[in-house]
Amino acid sequence: MDKLEFIQIRRFILKLGKMLHKYGSPSFRLEAYLTEIATHFGLHASFNSTPTTLTIVLWSDHHEDEYNHSARMQPGELDMNSLSRTDELAHELLSGQISLMEADKQLTEIDAMPSPYGKSLTGMAFSLSTSAFAMLMGAGWSEIIYSGLLGFMVYMWTLWALRSKRVSLMLEPVASFTVGLVACAINHYSASGLNIWLIILSSLIILVPGLSLTMGLAELSSRNMVSGTVRVMDACMQLFKLYFGAFLGVSLGYQLFGQQELAMAATLPFWVNWLGVFMLSVGLVAIFRTRMKHVPWAITSTFIAYSASTWSSGFLENGLGAFVGAFALGVFANMFSRIANAPSTIVAMPGLIVLVPGSKTYIGLNSFISGQDIIKTDHIGQETFLILMSLVAGLIFANVVMPTRKAL
Repeated sequence: MDKLEFIQIRRFILKLGKMLHKYGSPSFRLEAYLTEIATHFGLHASFNSTPTTLTIVLWSDHHEDEYNHSARMQPGELDMNSLSRTDELAHELLSGQISLMEADKQLTEIDAMPSPYGKSLTGMAFSLSTSAFAMLMGAGWSEIIYSGLLGFMVYMWTLWALRSKRVSLMLEPVASFTVGLVACAINHYSASGLNIWLIILSSLIILVPGLSLTMGLAELSSRNMVSGTVRVMDACMQLFKLYFGAFLGVSLGYQLFGQQELAMAATLPFWVNWLGVFMLSVGLVAIFRTRMKHVPWAITSTFIAYSASTWSSGFLENGLGAFVGAFALGVFANMFSRIANAPSTIVAMPGLIVLVPGSKTYIGLNSFISGQDIIKTDHIGQETFLILMSLVAGLIFANVVMPTRKAL
């Protein structure tokens, strides 16, 4: 391998690694994927990825050429459209369909690609997803409607955060603060006895880091200690910021509009839960920027995860139904990876959103601080811990039963 070829290859691997990190790839999957790429080009490699750093070391057989690079990165956000296109591009390169120079050019084009759904559809997806989550939490129709409206307000804050660094640093507390204050105002002027904490939780569910907690524990189980610890602690800090903002907003709301009793929502028919799963899956399509050809798979994954978890909960107690749901989801996602030749993450993430216990962690935090229960539940802390462990174990078992062909 001559010097020029080595430089071209390491530039491509470096750009590929930074893009996959930007699109929210878990560290253990990112490192394994980049190792496969480097091995294909005849290079030895060592990669170290965390949510905030990416270190790459490359060398040839006899160390004629060596290269190392360490970069400070921002935590990535899930972008299934770019992730899928990047994986397809890497596959075309490895199969000899395109040259290295052409692949490098197309990587730049993918990185500059906007969301295929635009801002308006994404805003509607926020409203749809928050209303759907309220359905799954057993809210009444009033809470469902108001959750959707406040969810759109949260989306406006996220748009502002993209334009302002100061807002991005305080996105979680300021968004939850305004949601808490407006929820108190709605409850006061509507005089309908709403469960304001349930509305707040549903409105903020897109920002609640339940998925980050699960990914962090999955990284810890794969012995990515640094990355897993960082991700878990970052998720905990996001959760604290969200709750503090909401608690401050509600406290101010009580001062302005008077103390309000926490009302329990009227029970809706069970079929509303299935409608909520469908609405949530459709909303996540735009939020995760899923490509149209993968949309049916992504929607199906949410139904598989929810139905398996709900069915098994009938005879498994203490949240262990999440193990069955995660196992079924993992098998389906790996099957998708084999059939569609695409990363299993594309369909696994929407299904995990239905199962992750971030909402239960938030509920437990509220019960501990305020002494009020958002919903009637016992042993919330124990159940949250068991769900987290069950999710990780279910995905590990699924990878044994149905191994994936791709590292991503």
